[in-house]
Amino acid sequence: MKVLVTGGAGFIGSHIVDALIERGDDVVVVDDLSTGFASNVNPEARLCRLSITDPGLADVFEQERPDVVSHHAAQVNLRRSADDPLFDAQVNILGSINIIVNCVRLGVRRLLYASSGGAVYGEPQYLPVDENHVSNPLSQYGVSKRAVEHYLHSYAQYGLNYVALRYSNVYGPRQNPKGEAGVVAIFSEQMLQGVRPTIFGPGNKTRDYAHVSDVVQAHLLAMDRGNNTTYNIGTGVETSDQQVFDAVAETLGYRDSPLYTSVRHGEIQRICLDCSKARRELSWSPRLSFKEGVQVTVPYYRCQGAHR
Repeated sequence: MKVLVTGGAGFIGSHIVDALIERGDDVVVVDDLSTGFASNVNPEARLCRLSITDPGLADVFEQERPDVVSHHAAQVNLRRSADDPLFDAQVNILGSINIIVNCVRLGVRRLLYASSGGAVYGEPQYLPVDENHVSNPLSQYGVSKRAVEHYLHSYAQYGLNYVALRYSNVYGPRQNPKGEAGVVAIFSEQMLQGVRPTIFGPGNKTRDYAHVSDVVQAHLLAMDRGNNTTYNIGTGVETSDQQVFDAVAETLGYRDSPLYTSVRHGEIQRICLDCSKARRELSWSPRLSFKEGVQVTVPYYRCQGAHR
């Protein structure tokens, strides 16, 4: 099977590429390397350095004619989405439409879309949040992710077969600690450098953390199951900022305490995802607990630091 992966030089996308190569698929990566790294791309995959907003994407589709498209390329910085919503919309909405229309034009068998379970729902009315929960995203990023889901639903009438995966907070090796997201990566690098990590608020804000290996497994299952539908992909477990700090500190043997500062405006305070639909229809469930995931993730950042 030939699979085109957008954002395949990034954190989650590169792990998906590795899994596809391992199972014998022919993989093409489309990534402009604005946030991804060529070194993340499996050497057996072909890299096309191109933005998903580029009209030349049509030529890539024409030449490669993929069976399946895995769409992970996105502007993911929440702060930038607020400061520059036009850029956020250009990449996340217009870029996604560019992909959708090319999939329909060439009769791609399936389009998998990486959506956000942490951003599309907004402030939860109940926990855990299932796919039927009202969607009132607080961030411009969340709005753009939700808008693309509407476009996917609209294009189903033109023959598009899609699955949208609403990821919780994904963590694991290759996550960039220089960004604003990825608190496991950020805390790991800061502790390794002797910098006291900062927690915004008293440490009781919660998120649902899924290890990237579990997310990859959900993605592979969704390539053959589910039609024109949406799945939450997470653990259903709330993990607080303080618990993240404690787990990383324990793994690294870090003895200092965190710094506490004011809560950041616009952030939801609690969320976790109900993933029973994915368990029922994809036969998927997460395998790693948060503590186990941290224990297999933190050594990556220790190794990265040793090679600097």
